Amino acid sequence: MTDSLRKAPTAPVANFALIGAAGYIAPRHMQAVKDTGSRLIAAMDPSDSVGVIDSYFPEASFFTEFERFDRHLDKLLRQRSKEAADYIAICSPNYLHDSHMRFALRAGADAICEKPLVLNPWNIDGLLEIEETSGRKVNTILQLRVHPAIMALRERVKHEAAAGRKHDVDLTYITSRGLWYLHSWKGDVKKSGGIATNIGVHFFDMLHFIFGGLQDNIVHLNDAVRAGGYLEYERARVRWFLSVDADDLPAAQQAAGQRTFRSITMDGEEIEFSGGFTDLHTRSYERILAGEGFGLEENRCAISTVATIRTAAPVASRGECHPLVRARRG
Repeated sequence: MTDSLRKAPTAPVANFALIGAAGYIAPRHMQAVKDTGSRLIAAMDPSDSVGVIDSYFPEASFFTEFERFDRHLDKLLRQRSKEAADYIAICSPNYLHDSHMRFALRAGADAICEKPLVLNPWNIDGLLEIEETSGRKVNTILQLRVHPAIMALRERVKHEAAAGRKHDVDLTYITSRGLWYLHSWKGDVKKSGGIATNIGVHFFDMLHFIFGGLQDNIVHLNDAVRAGGYLEYERARVRWFLSVDADDLPAAQQAAGQRTFRSITMDGEEIEFSGGFTDLHTRSYERILAGEGFGLEENRCAISTVATIRTAAPVASRGECHPLVRARRG
């Protein structure tokens, strides 16, 4: 893309395009675009089950073929139209994020990508090169970093670190999925990255954000529906367990018919941040529009963490073991 065709990085009213409009997370991006007074000018998804767009931007152009979406955005850019995209939001399946971010940068727009940014850390290096040559920027949705309770906890931990204290943390996240899960792209480790990547990467980023650099990464369990292990950070020792199997839910949740259980404790005390999730995408978009979005390097620790988990051989003899891992291993 030549300098003469590039748009300014910000405009009085920012124009957004969206890849992956039929997915679960897409409405949060549409809401964030709306909340920030911006416009959705085009959306693309191979599925045409996108009636949700009518609740936000019914006038947005829609495409089920990527090539036509590409041609439409390119035409707007080359005509120097006031509707040319400033940002392209990416809510596609995990394995397509890298390609779609490259497309956004080469199309003269900044990218906004859902988690996980990429599946492997070396993909970040390639994107950094394209940022340099295109003059555009990748932003990512690291929503827990803008959660008020998490931000406050980070400051507390940083203050306590002055005394050399290292905290003991247990992370448990069970989010039940039906039989469809393993038959979708999410059940294909080459496409989703596996359990730790697909449902855990934002928690691993949160741990890095709060507790500092990663020092050790040991995997105790890793199969199609659950994973667990031990992580050590500068300021914490973490036992973790993730699952999409309803059988792993505590008895109380099963009896109540609940399908999700999340618990994070620090030194035996529950970290409460169940509220405050409704507007985190909007907060993220506000930061991005202000030029304060989280970029590629902010993702490197979490992406390296899940890539190691994906490829490591589970071991039983190293690191502290999460109780649910012990229960599963018998």
